[in-house]
Amino acid sequence: MQKRRLGRTDLAIAPVVFGGNVFGWTVDEKTAFDLLDRFRAAGLNAIDTADVYSAWAPGNSGGESETIIGKWLASRRARADMTIVTKVGSPMGPGKKGLSARYIEQAVEASLKRLKIETIDLYLSHWPDDSVPHAETLGAYRRLIDSGKIRCCGASNFSVGRLSAALQAAQAQGLPRYEVLQPEYNLYDRSAFEGPLRDLCVSEEIGVITYYSLAKGFLTGKYRSEADLGQSPRGGGVRGYLNSRGFRIVDALAAVAARHGAKPAEVALAWLIAQPGVTAPIASATSAAQLDSLIRAVALSLSAEDLAALDSASAAAA
Repeated sequence: MQKRRLGRTDLAIAPVVFGGNVFGWTVDEKTAFDLLDRFRAAGLNAIDTADVYSAWAPGNSGGESETIIGKWLASRRARADMTIVTKVGSPMGPGKKGLSARYIEQAVEASLKRLKIETIDLYLSHWPDDSVPHAETLGAYRRLIDSGKIRCCGASNFSVGRLSAALQAAQAQGLPRYEVLQPEYNLYDRSAFEGPLRDLCVSEEIGVITYYSLAKGFLTGKYRSEADLGQSPRGGGVRGYLNSRGFRIVDALAAVAARHGAKPAEVALAWLIAQPGVTAPIASATSAAQLDSLIRAVALSLSAEDLAALDSASAAAA
């Protein structure tokens, strides 16, 4: 499996990252173990999660995904084979949120314990925190790097202005910089990343791993009307894609997929893999069939004609 270097870090990952947000939500522990076994056997090597996953599910409080991943890593002795990405900052209870140094240094211990590992490969600021200076957050990451608790840090959901300010703070004060960005980016949601934010990532050699890579499942092609939204617990989040542009994109995906004997989701991921500045998309799977499809996306090579057709279909209305 061809690996890609993640920005300027010493991490090298396969071109698709497993999204662990489903663990403890739509995927139970046994199924998660089976999926991760299959993922590892295919030569893929990066798992994305967060401390807050999956607090939104009834009966959960957060930490469920990390706990399942930690049990799998330990039982399979798979730590050396996997790059582990997790995040800090989302609400985890009273007084437990944000990017203060105090909270980060508390939260990392809880994540390490749940994951049953000594070092997190990539630790991300999950959301911007206006109440904390960049230097305080990056100073906390410096201490975690120096103590061996994380290898490098990154940011999720940062605008070009916030990321630029964080990079400037790191340079001015000799602190570790954000080496990876995790933005929302897919064939439908393009405008927030393309342009100045992507230009900054490319010029500064910042690795990019995208989330909502399949637009909450819409780009699989299974949602064609309001009646289809009940197919999945995530269906409600797809409603905003049910418009003429969305259907145009899905039709283009289906046409390209037919030429390759592939599935629309595989084409959508292959399009992301081919985009300038993108290291790898994150994608979730809840079944062996879905996971096998993600794996096939890595080997799918789109032609210039394919890419042009998809770009044309996803162009915003004038």
